[in-house]
Amino acid sequence: MKIKNRLAVSTYSFWQFRRDDLRDLETCIDLAAEIGFDGVEILHRQMTDESPAYLQRLKRRAFGLGIDLCGFSTHQGFLYPEKEKRQKEIDHTIRCIELAYALGIPTMRVNTGRWNTSKDFDELMKNRGIEPILPGHTEDEGFAWVIEAYEKILPTAEKCGVLLGLENHWGLGLTPEGVLRIVNAIKSPWLQ
Repeated sequence: MKIKNRLAVSTYSFWQFRRDDLRDLETCIDLAAEIGFDGVEILHRQMTDESPAYLQRLKRRAFGLGIDLCGFSTHQGFLYPEKEKRQKEIDHTIRCIELAYALGIPTMRVNTGRWNTSKDFDELMKNRGIEPILPGHTEDEGFAWVIEAYEKILPTAEKCGVLLGLENHWGLGLTPEGVLRIVNAIKSPWLQ
C-alpha cells in the first residue's frame, strides 16, 4: 500500500505575517485551501468565539473546502511555583482539549511553558529560547510541576480521544532530553 504524504499548515502561518491586522480563522482556512494544503492546525489564540455554533461553522467551512482540521495548538505553561497559577493553566488546557474534541480534531500541540525570567519576548528570542531558572527554584522542581500538571490533564485527553503532542520548544521542552524526561515519566499513549 502506498501512503500519500499529506501537508497541513497552522493558521498561525497566515495570521499576521506581512499584515498590520490579524486574519480570522475563516480566512486562514480559506487561504490554506487556496494554496492546496490538505489540513489545518487551529491556533487557539486566534479563536475569538468558542460557542458551539461557531465551532460547527468552522467545521462546515473546512469540510466544504476539503480541508481537514487536523491539529489544535494552545499556549499554556506550568513553570509556576504557585499551585493556583498552575491550576489555571491546567483548566485552560482541559478547555482546549474539549474545543479540539468539539471540532473533531485528533491532536493538540502543548508545551511546558517557560520560566518567564527574560525581560521580554525579543530577549528570549535573542537567547534562542534559553532563560535562567526562576530564582529560588530548581529545574527538578519545574519538571515535577509539569509532570503533575499533565497527569491531571491526561484523563480528559483520553476521554476526548485527543492526542497531546509535547512540543520541543522553550522552557523544559527546549531539548529532546527535556521532552523525553516528561513523556517517559508519565508513560501515557495520550502524551507523545
